[in-house]
Formats: sequence, structure tokens, C-alpha cells
Amino acid sequence: MEYIRAQAKPPDKFSHQSRLYRLAGRLAEGQAYDDDVLYAAAWMHDLGVFIGHRPEEPTALAAWDHVAYAVREVPPILKRCGFPEDKIPAVVEAIRTHLPSGQPTTFEGRLLRDADLLEQLGAIAVLRTVSKVGRDTRFVRYADAVRALRHNIERLPAQLELASARRLAEPRVEALTAFLDGAEAEADGNEL
Repeated sequence: MEYIRAQAKPPDKFSHQSRLYRLAGRLAEGQAYDDDVLYAAAWMHDLGVFIGHRPEEPTALAAWDHVAYAVREVPPILKRCGFPEDKIPAVVEAIRTHLPSGQPTTFEGRLLRDADLLEQLGAIAVLRTVSKVGRDTRFVRYADAVRALRHNIERLPAQLELASARRLAEPRVEALTAFLDGAEAEADGNEL
């Protein structure tokens, strides 16, 4: 946690890891999982998105694979932090499969992936996405954020694997839909 606290730039990216870890544990609904693996994967999964770890040049950033970077960089960091070496491959595997396109091979990986998908739905998704407008090459205007959030509603709920995640997604999708409908209504046909 302290390593990521120092690396999380911009600093608002730091809160995602804590929420993700807690949410992923909640999704387990009492089923056994390796908490060490889940904790390390949740805290380290987005290392490659932080300023100082990713390219700054727009063309290089557009082609950047933050997951490949994390998979490569996380093992030596965890070793330096005294993390159990025999658990590092499981952490790397959870990180490797955490994106919506990923196919988790472990329960910890499913927990992490579904929690990360849930973070892209609901009120938190609005905060995380809109805060990127003007500082992320993908989000030049609010309209870009609205398109991305609509895309999330259309695609992500169907990709959730765990029943617990699907249940938690319902009110998040409703909240996100209401926000987006309201924003578009208030824009009254004008560009956001």
C-alpha cells in the first residue's frame, strides 16, 4: 500500500486500489481465497497507468500495455517488499487477467476482475471517468466520457462472472444510466 501511495500519480488514482480490494473481498461472499494474493494484486494491478511508469508521449501512450508492464515490474517489487515469493505467480496471474477482455484462471483473478468491472459502473465510474477529461488523451471532451460510460453499461454487466458481482451491478447500472440520461437531457442536443 505504501509503495502505491508513493507511486500513484495523479494522486486521485490511489483510492481505486483500496476500494477494489474491499469490493473484491466482499464479492467472495464467504468463499475461501488467498487474501495475500488478492491484496497484492489489487494494490499493484494498475502500476503501469501511473505517471512515471507509463510513456508521456501521446502516440506511445496510445499503444501502451499497462498490464504487460505490471506483469513484468510487479514481481521484483513484491520481492523487495518481502512478499512471499511462492505467491507472486498467483498475483501476476490475477493482474494479467483483470481487464474486461481477460479470462481469469483463479478465484482471486475472478474477484479482482469483477471488482474492477464494478468500479466502471455507477457513481464511482462517473467520478473516475470525468476526472480524466482534459488530462487523458482518450477524454478530450465530456462527450468522450459519456461515450465511454455508455459503452461500459452496454458491455460490462454481461462480462461479470460472479453472481455476487451481477447483483451489485444492478443498482450501479441504474445510477449510471440515470446520470447519463440526465446529462444528455440537460445538454438539450448540444455537445457535452
